[in-house]
Amino acid sequence: MPLTVAVQMDPIERIRIAGDSTFALLLEAQARGHKLVYYTPDRLNLQGARLFAETQPLAVRDAQGDHFTLGEARTTDLSDLDVVLLRQDPPFDLAYIATTHLLERIHPRTLVVNDPRAVRDAPEKLFVMDFPELMPPTLISRERAAIEAFRAEHGDVVMKPLYGFGGGAVFKVGPRDPNFGSLFDLFSASFREPWVIQKFLPQVAEGDKRIVLVDGEALGAVNRVPVGDDIRSNMVRGGAAVATDLTAKERAICAHIGPELKRRGLVFVGIDVIDGFLTEINVTSPTGIRAIQRLGGPDLAAAIWDAIEAKRRGGAAR
Repeated sequence: MPLTVAVQMDPIERIRIAGDSTFALLLEAQARGHKLVYYTPDRLNLQGARLFAETQPLAVRDAQGDHFTLGEARTTDLSDLDVVLLRQDPPFDLAYIATTHLLERIHPRTLVVNDPRAVRDAPEKLFVMDFPELMPPTLISRERAAIEAFRAEHGDVVMKPLYGFGGGAVFKVGPRDPNFGSLFDLFSASFREPWVIQKFLPQVAEGDKRIVLVDGEALGAVNRVPVGDDIRSNMVRGGAAVATDLTAKERAICAHIGPELKRRGLVFVGIDVIDGFLTEINVTSPTGIRAIQRLGGPDLAAAIWDAIEAKRRGGAAR
């Protein structure tokens, strides 16, 4: 049965569709006959107990620069819809958190993917700390003495902001790095939150694997290899996408965390694994599904919609 689907996302005219997972989901939804409407998060309006948005009918095409058509705007009661795709990109800031509080008021009557409460409760670099046995040694702190003790124990480390994204402000720091003091001052002035300090994994030069889990099951992966002497493998930072398979250890990681992802209503999740160590669990607006398919992997947009439709048929949303 066709569904009415709203997508909450960043301005659609700015996206690069070749690598955009949200766009892949929209193409698949349209191909299945679902009705699409579009809005940006600034168009949400809570009036009493009812959540509205200024939405526009949306049609999509796989042609960059001519990839969408929007219809006339209208005020929509989001509780009248079947599905809302929560797909705005980080930063995961108070504005983002506010949208999860708003969307929580319609879920699960309207199925929000991913579950807005679960998104709010699972910041990428904090949620992963629920599974320390799967991770490299990691410290969350802004206390200089604790960071220096961690560096003394583990040698080379990576420092990054707790709510950073896309590889921004990620630094490798050596055990006697003369830049550490200046970097500490910079982070102290730039970020009010604690930071992530993690043992550096040299094998990142061989790739940082993005594994996509759909409703708790690992269905595809892409290896992102840094270019040159950059330690960051994010494709937005120039990392090269390479076809890959899952190792036995990576499958074990997915089997370990998958049931918890499913329990939380996190339908579309991208985890990052370096040298067999889990480093992040991405739930806000995961990416990678177009790269996986382009490299000969499965059509994960179809798998995600299969999961969404199954939840609707199962009565989870109404």
